[in-house]
Amino acid sequence: MRVARWRFLVVGMLMLVGAAGLSGAAQGGEVAPRLATATFAGGCFWCMEPPFDQLEGVVATTSGYIGGTTPDPSYEAVSAGDTGHFEAVQVVYDPSKVSYARLLEVFWHNVDPLDAGGQFCDRGSQYRSAIFVHDDTQRALAEFSKTALDADGPFEERIVTLVLPATVFYPAEGYHQNYYRTNPLRYKFYRHRCGRDQRLEALWGKRKGG
Repeated sequence: MRVARWRFLVVGMLMLVGAAGLSGAAQGGEVAPRLATATFAGGCFWCMEPPFDQLEGVVATTSGYIGGTTPDPSYEAVSAGDTGHFEAVQVVYDPSKVSYARLLEVFWHNVDPLDAGGQFCDRGSQYRSAIFVHDDTQRALAEFSKTALDADGPFEERIVTLVLPATVFYPAEGYHQNYYRTNPLRYKFYRHRCGRDQRLEALWGKRKGG
């Protein structure tokens, strides 16, 4: 029953966002697409690119670092937990083709929202899950989705994923970008060894993870 109610709330959110988009299109007529940006932290950024890249309307994904205090941090410094940054993925998308609510749905199903100490085998504050919001609309939708999941989702434990204001995003080093494409065997080995898909299936059911 809790799962059904949460899905009902998420579907309602999607319908509201879709209706708002259709209303704007009807009033403004045909206009050139305006791209938007969303930023999500879900542990290893290698694993957060694929589920968003699969969505129609997503233009680009970039692995990087956000939320810390050290300018232009290196991977070594971030992974050591010395900079306060999260590993994150920044998503550039066309809101006329994919809604922010849909991005949130994909995000939730690719993280463990119950883990405050990292994600899967990656431990430390730099690997926590978080939604970095870029404006008030994103904040409202992110908070709504988190509250709905907390109240009516499939879990007894509390959701610990953070909703934070987006700060400066630093793209990661080039060899991290599209790692699942450039190093497919190493990526698959890492993902399996980390237990990511096993945990996602336990949390969300079969074929929910990306």
